[in-house]
Amino acid sequence: MTQKSIPAPKPLSDWLRRNVAKLVVAPTFGLIIFFVYGFIAWTGYVSFTKSKMLPTYSFEGFYQYIRLWKMTPWNVAMENLLVFGGLFIVIAIVLGCLLAIALDQKVRAEGALRTVYLYPMAISFIITGTAWKWILNPGLGIQNLVQSWGWESFSFDWLINSEMAVYTLVIAAVWQSSGFVMALFLAALRGVDSEIIKAAYLDGASLSRIYLVIILPTLRPVFLSCFFILTHMAVKSFDLVVALTGGGPGYSTIMPANFMYEMTFRRNQIGLGAASAMMMLATVMAIVIPYLYSELREKKNG
Repeated sequence: MTQKSIPAPKPLSDWLRRNVAKLVVAPTFGLIIFFVYGFIAWTGYVSFTKSKMLPTYSFEGFYQYIRLWKMTPWNVAMENLLVFGGLFIVIAIVLGCLLAIALDQKVRAEGALRTVYLYPMAISFIITGTAWKWILNPGLGIQNLVQSWGWESFSFDWLINSEMAVYTLVIAAVWQSSGFVMALFLAALRGVDSEIIKAAYLDGASLSRIYLVIILPTLRPVFLSCFFILTHMAVKSFDLVVALTGGGPGYSTIMPANFMYEMTFRRNQIGLGAASAMMMLATVMAIVIPYLYSELREKKNG
């Protein structure tokens, strides 16, 4: 009897079988490394040069950063970001949380209300800015409407008032984003154990106390998620400003993203625009890194 020969191992096919998942992901991973982190590194280097219309690569130190922080429009843009971002984040989270609590009471037509609240998030900031520009225009919108009802002394000219115009950005942004925040909180509320709520009711706790003391403290991850998402939206606000105020009156509502675009693509100051972009990145990282550190530390201690 002849003994059957054992086929030789196929190292190449075995290697492919073990690494097929890595091979599928590798092209996408490589493109992300190049087009995202590669260009971040390139922008960072250009910010240390005196590049104008075209990039140059002679290292000049912190020249562009010193120049940037001496410019009044940039300082105004950072002040606007603090005002806009602070109000936008706080109001959107509070309003979204309240809407979620209201819908959590099993109200009628809940599905229709969810759709109404979520609809603004489905449209772009350009459309939002254009719509609110009509609504807040003193000659077309709210002021004109109220005055036509007979209250001729009524004034709502925030859109053309340099001291109040930044708050119109807050109104439009909150209108668009609060429904998204509501959806996140509502999903989290529906995941809370109903037995805990029933036990609190039996102990005589009021509805407001149940939410404030028992339920909301358990939603810390949702609060943090909303905070980081809204912070990211605030820092990169560009299209809303362009559509609603155009950065005006003057440059009273300019944001860092608008400043970066103006310097890079209109005034041919690539180095200065790159420096402003890196400052925007630093603003985001100053928030994200402490959060990631605290999360990793909790997991390690846990």
